[in-house]
Amino acid sequence: MGTSYIIYVRVVSKKRLKEHIKQYPDAKSQLETWYYEAKNASWKTPIDVKNKYGKASILKESRVVFDIKGKKYRLVVQINYAAEVINIRWFGTHDAYNKINAEVI
Repeated sequence: MGTSYIIYVRVVSKKRLKEHIKQYPDAKSQLETWYYEAKNASWKTPIDVKNKYGKASILKESRVVFDIKGKKYRLVVQINYAAEVINIRWFGTHDAYNKINAEVI
């Protein structure tokens, strides 16, 4: 269904994103852009995320859903704002996203 792993905002590993890009090559450009922006972000609160990504959905448990490639794909992350750690919880198509509970995945 999706993978779960931790990204350190300052030391983001591209290995997992490359796996997603291999599976969904048409999302490459936007995933790489998101990676670069997240790696260089200084998000201290959900408001900081919304200021950069106005269409991002802020959920419970510090989770955020980003639209990738319009609304074709969804990226679900959990952010530890104090530690500056982004835990990617799930990535996949919008249709597959509709079958998960982003607040618990």
